[in-house]
Amino acid sequence: MRPRVGRTLDGVTEIEIRVVRFDAPVAQQLIRDALADLGARYGGTGDDTPVDAAEFEPPDGAFLVAYLAGKPVGCGGWRSHGVDTAELKRMYTAPAARGRGVARTVLAAVERSAREQGRKRMVLECGDKQPEAIAMYTSTGYEQIPNFGFYKDAEGCVSFGRTL
Repeated sequence: MRPRVGRTLDGVTEIEIRVVRFDAPVAQQLIRDALADLGARYGGTGDDTPVDAAEFEPPDGAFLVAYLAGKPVGCGGWRSHGVDTAELKRMYTAPAARGRGVARTVLAAVERSAREQGRKRMVLECGDKQPEAIAMYTSTGYEQIPNFGFYKDAEGCVSFGRTL
């Protein structure tokens, strides 16, 4: 997958999406920031879901980073969840970049990547203390599904899915 520009403003590239390795330093810094944000909302480490960098390697997954003015400001990835389904993981936008379409651009790129690898459905786990994420997912066509995964029995877990 080549880098993709999500939006432009007056002809100047605003958001650039790059595919990176999950274990790349830029990805790991954004993931640490994401986990710190989740930790502030929920306590603890933020997310104890077992994740292996190898799960985000094509054709079974991918990890993407969003850049604004050359600076990494967001990320998201997918890993296989069965044969035809992808699981969205580690979606994050830095606070200074929120409200500029970064998350929607990342989500669209993650979905495109999963479709390109033959996935027909995307699922995700979210928490009820992330109202902005829930609003974005529902406004982009995600519907609540039965909980699954690491937090399926946790209080406040909300799962979503959508056909790609």
